[in-house]
Amino acid sequence: MSFIRTILGDIPTDEIGVTFSHEHVMIDESYVTFQNPDFLLNDIDKISQELVGLKELGCSLMVDAMPANAGRNAAKMADISQRTGVHLIGCTGMHQEIYYPASHWRYQYSEDQLTDLFIADIQTGIDTFDYNGPVINRSEFKAGLLKLATGDEPFTLHQQKIFRAVVNAHRETGAPILTHTTNGNQALEQALLFDKLGADLNHVVLSHTDRNKDLGYHLELMQTGVSVEYDSAFRWKNDQENWTYWLLEKLLFAYPNQITVGMDAARNTYWKSYDGKPGLDYLLTNFVEGLTERGLHPFFNKLFIENPQRIFSFKEQKNAYM
Repeated sequence: MSFIRTILGDIPTDEIGVTFSHEHVMIDESYVTFQNPDFLLNDIDKISQELVGLKELGCSLMVDAMPANAGRNAAKMADISQRTGVHLIGCTGMHQEIYYPASHWRYQYSEDQLTDLFIADIQTGIDTFDYNGPVINRSEFKAGLLKLATGDEPFTLHQQKIFRAVVNAHRETGAPILTHTTNGNQALEQALLFDKLGADLNHVVLSHTDRNKDLGYHLELMQTGVSVEYDSAFRWKNDQENWTYWLLEKLLFAYPNQITVGMDAARNTYWKSYDGKPGLDYLLTNFVEGLTERGLHPFFNKLFIENPQRIFSFKEQKNAYM
């Protein structure tokens, strides 16, 4: 039986309902928040308040996309999940280079060393100190997801090393993969590289791709078989075309099994509990209303439940890395 690895333990895949497929539920003090103060999301009471509201709207699972040494705090995430009843998936892997200092260990570690760190997060437990110092203390809380990130430029040699380490860990553990694509660019290149490295594309989802407005590019991307995550519906200005809805209208009928949705609300200024807006409830209120207005509500279960169930479940482990 397939399962999803949440921060509180493994649960059968079919127990998961409505899913937010790319979020940042908890970002503790770190290099990330020192550089971007509005990324600080570590007030457990405020976070829990927001998630309780989502639970009442039907939210079952949220995928937290903050990977290694970027403000993770597995114990706080577990506390939030226990308080709210919302399942949370913790993350390992690496974020975009801008979220780490130039001297960071990610540039010094070998492919095998990175692979081993990611595997340990998934199989043993996330480091209590989030790899901030020479001491590693494995917690009881395991990562259920691997992440990597690229920008709008061709992949660097360092990024290619991260790709290999992530796919190694994916093949060894069966953990799913989620990526960051900045403005939706390099998504096709990500899919092709994952396929070349032997990743199971049924368990790979590329985020933020709705920021790219080239329909031909999207059609080529979908034909690879990879899944995508859209999270920009609330970001388009009122005087702009809402490209998220536009893409859904163009693609959902042909590729209903390959699209998921989220908020990627990493800034506290997006959270109502931090006196921001629109609030994470946007996805289950305004966004769903927009789907209904465009005749897309029949795809609700695909976007929010069925596709996430498949993508974020652990795949059968056949070929471990060498």
